[in-house]
This record gives sequence, structure tokens and C-alpha cells, in this order.
Amino acid sequence: MKEVIIIGAGGHGAEINDYIEYNNKRSDSERIRILGFLDDNPTNYNRYRLSGPLVGGVKGHQIRTDCRYVMGIANLQFRKYFVEEFLSKGAAFASVIHSSAYISPSATLGTGIVVGPMANLGPNVVIGDYTLINSRCSVGHDTKIGKFNFISPNVCFSGFTEIGDSNLFGINSATIPEIKVGNNNKIAAGMVLHTDVGNDEVVFYRYKERIIAKPKE
Repeated sequence: MKEVIIIGAGGHGAEINDYIEYNNKRSDSERIRILGFLDDNPTNYNRYRLSGPLVGGVKGHQIRTDCRYVMGIANLQFRKYFVEEFLSKGAAFASVIHSSAYISPSATLGTGIVVGPMANLGPNVVIGDYTLINSRCSVGHDTKIGKFNFISPNVCFSGFTEIGDSNLFGINSATIPEIKVGNNNKIAAGMVLHTDVGNDEVVFYRYKERIIAKPKE
């Protein structure tokens, strides 16, 4: 049985907790035991019914080498910072993949990723280290996603999309085929990317339009 400590006891950590418990009820061969949670704010831990104790804060945590860690902090800045800090001190990370997700046999998955319920990863998809693929995401064939990305629920990447590192994609955002997105971008909820995006950009709707089509009389 694999043993893990989840970094972060807020909403994202609670979702990972549920993924693990769901998987454990359906498989005896790949069970994961949650040893506990790390969070500098105990209020986060007290908000949820979690499967392990609060074992301390994130800052100053003494790395354990007898177990693995799972990144449960949603904020991209803190995700990367604490992953790199923990790695520098000898930590090892585990991936958590919900058992209802479809993963193509030809997909390549990085270290420390999280894949949520009903996600679909198609042929030749590449997912970089420590990237979160949220529930009901669809990643089309031959799409490549870099490291430390946060992909919100219901995001759809069409085939041959290329995503860099440390990007945030809001809920229900999407790409048309062959779009390229650089690093450190924020894509607002509902955006459909039809042109490439560089680095350090925020992409959002400037104007909201309501179009009403009336049938001809």
C-alpha cells in the first residue's frame, strides 16, 4: 500500500482526499493510505471531513522519505514554490488519478500529476509534471501540456494543442486545434482560444454580447 501526505487541506486537498477514497473502495491492489495533511491554516482542515489528521504546517515541515507527497494547493505560485522546496529536501511525489478517468495507453504522464473524475486523455497526449487535470476535462489527441498547470473543470483542448508551464485555464475554456500557449498565462472562464498566446498574458472577454436570432417572417 502506498502512503502519502497531502500538502494543503483546503478545497483542492479535500477533492484529492475524495479521489483517493473513491479509488480505494474500488481497488485492493493500488490502495493509498493518507497519513495526514499539511496546512499552515488549521481552519482549512476543520472545514472538511478528511481521511487523515492534520500533521503540521507546510512551512518548516521535516521531509519524510518513508512516504510520498501529493500537491493539494491550488494556487499556482505556491504549488510550484513548495514542490520545488520539498524536492530540494529529498521529497518524492505521487500522482493521483481518479479511476473514472480515461487515459489512452499511448498517453505519457509526468510525476506528481492529479487527474480528476471523468477526464479524458487521448492518444499521444503528454502531461507534464505536477499539472492538475480537473474533472471532466477533455485533452485531445497529440496535445502536449507542460509542468505546473492548473486546468479547471470542463476545459477542452482540441488535437495538437501545445501548452507551456504554469498556466491557469478557467472553467469551460477551450482551444481550437493546433493552438500554442506559452508560460504563466491566465485564461478566463469560458474563453475559446482561436489564436496563439505568448507568455505572461491574461486572456478574457472585454465585452459581453448577447445575440438574439429571430426567424424570418
